[in-house]
Order: sequence, then C-alpha cells, then structure tokens
Amino acid sequence: MKYRINARTGDRISEIGMGTAYLHETETAEAVRAARHAFEKGINYFDLAASDVKAHQCFGEALRDVRHDVMYQIHFGADYSHGAYGWSLSLDNIKHSIAIQLDALKTDYIDYGFIHCQDKISDWKLFQKNGVLDYLLELKKQGIVRHIGMGSHTPSVAEEILDTGVVDMMMFSINPAYDYQHGDFAFGEVEEREQLFRRCEKEGIGISVMKPFSGGQLLDAKTSPFGEALTIYQCIRYALDKPGVLTLVPGVRTVSDVDRLAAYYDQPDEALDYSIVGTFAPPQARGRCVYCNHCEPCPMGLDIGTINKFYDLAKIGDEMAKEHYLALDKTASDCIQCGHCNSRCPFRVDQMARMNEIASYFGK
Repeated sequence: MKYRINARTGDRISEIGMGTAYLHETETAEAVRAARHAFEKGINYFDLAASDVKAHQCFGEALRDVRHDVMYQIHFGADYSHGAYGWSLSLDNIKHSIAIQLDALKTDYIDYGFIHCQDKISDWKLFQKNGVLDYLLELKKQGIVRHIGMGSHTPSVAEEILDTGVVDMMMFSINPAYDYQHGDFAFGEVEEREQLFRRCEKEGIGISVMKPFSGGQLLDAKTSPFGEALTIYQCIRYALDKPGVLTLVPGVRTVSDVDRLAAYYDQPDEALDYSIVGTFAPPQARGRCVYCNHCEPCPMGLDIGTINKFYDLAKIGDEMAKEHYLALDKTASDCIQCGHCNSRCPFRVDQMARMNEIASYFGK
C-alpha cells in the first residue's frame, strides 16, 4: 500500500480506501472479515456513507481494537434513524443519526465529519439555515470531530462550500465517464471539473474519490458510455493522477474484493495505461494534458506529466508549484523538441509547444 499526506491535516492516508455502500448485502461474518482484511492490507481510510447501519456495526466489531490506526468519513446528512440509509437535513435527525453511528462503530470521535451530498446550492443553504453546519463546527470545537469534509458531485456547489475555508477534505466523483460528461452525475464542464481539482491541490484540500468505476458501468462494454470496458486498475490510476486526489473509496463487499483492489500495486505499467480514454475525450478535452505520462519515456528524461501539473498549478497562484518545478532534475528548458511526446499523446497535446511555454513562464 502507498500513502499520501493531507497537507491541511497531516494525516497519512492510503491511496486505496474502502467504501461501504454495498457492505450490508454481505453476510455479517464475511463483512467483518472484509473490513479487518482491508486494514491488514494497509487500508486506513474508510467511508461510512453506507446503505445500512449494519456496515457501521461490522466496522465496530472489526476495527475497534485498532480504532486509532484508521480514519472514518462520517456524513452529517446521512440518516440511519431507521437502520437503512436516508437523506436528511433536519438537525434533530442528524443528531440522532450521528449518535447511532458512533454507538455502532464503538467510538467516541469522528476523523472527518462530512457535509453530506451537496449537489444543489439550495441544499447548502438549508444545511446552514437548519443549524447543521453550526452543529458540525461545535463538535469540532469539542474535539469529537477532528476535521471537516464535504461531499458533492457538482463543481459549482463544491466551490462555494470551499470558499468558507472550513473544509479539509472533499469527496467527489472522478472517473472518465463523469469527467467527459457521460452519466447521471456528470455535472460540470471539463475545465470546470479540472479547475476544482487544481484548486484542491493548491489549497492542500485532499480529495477522496467516490464512484471511480462510474457505479460499475465503465467495467462492462455493454454499459460503458464509450462502448468499451476499462479495468478497475485503469480507473484507479486515472483518478490517482488527478490533482488533489489522496484516496479512492470504492465499495467493497467481501475479502476477495479487498484483494482485487490491493492487487493494483502488482499490475505492470501496461495494465495501468488508460490512454484509450483519449479516444473518448470530447473536443473541449483535447489538447489538455491530464498528466498520464503516456508520452514517456522522454529521451531527455523529462517527467512531462509532473512538469505540466506544476505549470497548471502555478498559473492559478500555487506559490509552492514553482519551487517544486525548479527542484526537478529536468525542467522544460531541457526539452530538445524531438516530438516523441507529441506522437504518443492520446489527448493530442502539443507538448513541444507546451515545453517552450513552460520554460518561458518559469524562466528556466
């Protein structure tokens, strides 16, 4: 397992986390084993927006003795008053639901308390008006909530909530389908979504990725909006390459599901290559570097994806990006304009022109 650091909290978070949307479908003993097995595989980040409080009970049994070694995302707005998941912005319902979840998890604190499922500005206004945000902030003041997060599928809503400055982690849906405007939650234009991810990177707000496989649709040619199946490993790599992303939390049912995800680190480079996505990209996505490094190897040893990422971040005001760029062993000024990268780029980026542009921007 590999880990990434949340710049705002200092938390060391596993690149692969675990979601719980489907865990209630599994026999209890197997669900408990799956949660424990995930921990033993190095997974330390768990999303608790489950379909039933049974998932919380399984985690309470599986991980109670290692509670301080794991992190839970718990959602203020996910209502378990009747066992099964419901959505509520009633303060009383949320207070009751949080108590239910903490009791089931056998814990007295929340690592990341999430502003849950904010897809409309009206939801965000109601979350504030009903006192839910104040309640969440009060729990943070008391130390019951360690950090605050926010979940959304809509870039414009996410941006407005980030403007408050209280968010340390954002849960967002990232996959080739949604990013290229295919699917039920494909909200926002291509650039609008990319701008959100870059903002999170700049401000040190970690992203936990939900729906990395587009609800499984991308894994089957019959349901993929592109008419071609991707593998889970291509989807994982795609999401991990996005700015700001710390972890993915795909839904898990069984021990074998955990093993399948963990096998990501055993895959050869060609199995992680998602360059096929370039053939699906809409016109507005073409010519944009997505940092996939399919253009490598560069004859001069340039890390082209990273150079592009630092440039894009610097342009939006990330002061650290220039320092990181200048610390690279090879920079854009080392480009010899051989054209190898251009011939390989699936997104039709003119990297030769980009290298000239970047070298001029940074003055090196």
